[in-house]
Amino acid sequence: MDAGTAVRREVLGDAHVDRATAAATALTTEFQDFITDYAWGGIWTRPGLDRRSRSMITLTALIARGHHEELAMHVRAARRIGLTVDEIKEVILQNAIYCGVPDANTAFRIAQQVLDAEGDPEAQGQHHDGDEGVQHPPGDRPGEHRP
Repeated sequence: MDAGTAVRREVLGDAHVDRATAAATALTTEFQDFITDYAWGGIWTRPGLDRRSRSMITLTALIARGHHEELAMHVRAARRIGLTVDEIKEVILQNAIYCGVPDANTAFRIAQQVLDAEGDPEAQGQHHDGDEGVQHPPGDRPGEHRP
């Protein structure tokens, strides 16, 4: 479990892991141990994929399944381990095709909220007046035309 704890802290951050650990109850402690051991220690430590790839796959799975709280957490994690805002955007755009535009629209909204809350300088200046609450893929914003 030590390897899982180390990776979980590196990817999600100490504050998140400390909150999850502190919030564990008699009902949830074994589940926390399970995900730390199997997900973070058993999967995220495997040599077959790097963490960036695992992060992109995780974002895709969360978008596809509509797990919005986990998506927000993993957008933060993706930035923490080095994905750029443009890479996150590309993952979401890819998901628009394979998961659906409504899922991508929600994912863009969640990602923008997370990036704004984190004060991410790479995500600044990407809002469009008159477009509050609606995220459009590039080329689909009001007034823009696709080539």
